[in-house]
Amino acid sequence: MLSKKCQYALHALLYMVEHEESDRLTIHEIAERKNIPKKFLENILINLKNAGILGSKKGKFGGYYLKRKPAEVSVLEVIRLIDGAVAMLPCVSLNFYQSCGRCENEATCSINRLFSAVRDETLKILSGSSLSDLQHLSLLPPVTPQPVNPLAEEKV
Repeated sequence: MLSKKCQYALHALLYMVEHEESDRLTIHEIAERKNIPKKFLENILINLKNAGILGSKKGKFGGYYLKRKPAEVSVLEVIRLIDGAVAMLPCVSLNFYQSCGRCENEATCSINRLFSAVRDETLKILSGSSLSDLQHLSLLPPVTPQPVNPLAEEKV
């Protein structure tokens, strides 16, 4: 599950993409429009700036701006920057691996296998999705989510 901090980061970035024609956006404006606590947002934007995703200008007409094109920033990059691990379990994490200590052999553990597959699909989707893609998704008609079980056999 994404942390609140990561959700705020994605919402702030999406707002910046939607208002890219603005030269700079202030923390106050983004916080107010996206209902994000201002002090919390300030720390998030500093992290994004330090990572080279945002730039900033100080002064009376200062603020933050996208330093890279929205199509060049993947959702995965933002999640890893803010939250670190993407995997749902530490024993399947590629970057933050920790043994769960509950199975005799991770290579044959069915839980490990399932969540490794979930991790792989999640990484594929997130790495292939940019901030630009997020903006385009917001323009599509709403859909009703359907529960899916990819392991269930199709009944005929």
